Amino acid sequence: MAKQTQPNVLAEGRIDEAALKVFRERVGVKLRVSNIFNEHVTPEAIRKFVNGIGDTNPLFRDGEYAKKTRYKRLVAPISWVYSVYPTWVLQGLPGVHAFHSGNDWEFYKPIFAGDKITPEATFTGFEEKQSEFAGKFVMEYQEAKFLNQRGELVSKAKTWLVRAERPAARKKGKYKGITLPHPWTEKELQKVEDDVLAEKPRGAETRYWEDVKVGQELEPVTKGPLGLTDIVAYCIGSAPVQVLAHGAALREYKRHPAWAFRDPDTSAWEPVYSVHYNKQAAASAGLPYPYDAGAERHAWHLHLFINWMGDDGWLKKNYGEYRKFVYLSDAVKFGGKVTKKYIDGDGEPCVDIEAWAINQRGENVMPGRGTVVLPSREKKSWPLAKRLK
Repeated sequence: MAKQTQPNVLAEGRIDEAALKVFRERVGVKLRVSNIFNEHVTPEAIRKFVNGIGDTNPLFRDGEYAKKTRYKRLVAPISWVYSVYPTWVLQGLPGVHAFHSGNDWEFYKPIFAGDKITPEATFTGFEEKQSEFAGKFVMEYQEAKFLNQRGELVSKAKTWLVRAERPAARKKGKYKGITLPHPWTEKELQKVEDDVLAEKPRGAETRYWEDVKVGQELEPVTKGPLGLTDIVAYCIGSAPVQVLAHGAALREYKRHPAWAFRDPDTSAWEPVYSVHYNKQAAASAGLPYPYDAGAERHAWHLHLFINWMGDDGWLKKNYGEYRKFVYLSDAVKFGGKVTKKYIDGDGEPCVDIEAWAINQRGENVMPGRGTVVLPSREKKSWPLAKRLK
């Protein structure tokens, strides 16, 4: 049972045999997805999502532009499903912190304005492990599925989460040596801003499979320095959580005391999710500063692939690990290169891409990879043809 020994820290649960026994009994269970944020794909919901991840692609913003593409109407980015729910349900091990740590995606169908997306979640297993961050921890595994109103599978993801005891993480203090906020110089900030503004989607300029070379690098996408308003924008449009205010929030926290803590600076109750924007919450979870959300970072990563492949490409598979924390004040440059070019088992012209995300400390905070299907002049094939049926 999770408990709050102090009202100004997050609830403290333990990874003990009693908790693990209950957890084992849940394996294989289809979970109730109670943290649904978006279901209906509206132009407003699409716009708020892309605003929240900083994506300016007109394919997702301009209905008249979208009509001229093979989609023929306004479409949402494939990452939009993150705003339905974050591919995982917080369940079991009460009071034990959950760090979303990666996703392995398969994408099948486009998402259009007017669609309704229904999520499914299954708890597929867990492993007990050891770490420098919090000692004993549990790696939890779930599978997420997203279906449209016709019952078609739009996408699915394997998910893994680190479940760690908050008191142990605070005691070990693995990340206390990092200087935060980052001490940027004006020259360094100008370079980051130049990189941010240099990013643009390929859009209507078709990238053909025949023109791609192994070793070719993707045009980078830069995010940052990550600020409080960036997190607010993400929460407004993209974050699959219930961020409530005043009486609506207080009533929930009275019913579920482990869901919140009292911020000693403001005396206000704050949810567990505030680790992403509240210093006291982050410290309570064992981190030196607020940090990004896993779904948020993966949406940035997908932004890189979508920009590169253009309106006519399709991202078939994608994998990413969230290795290091991205803190408020950090900047991250997402990049990648083509490692393989081939016709896959489905007869589609594919390229495999190795991807990375490098912060200002030179750390790769998200190694990943993806498989992109591209149009072919020789085959006279278009990836969207069969996916728009």
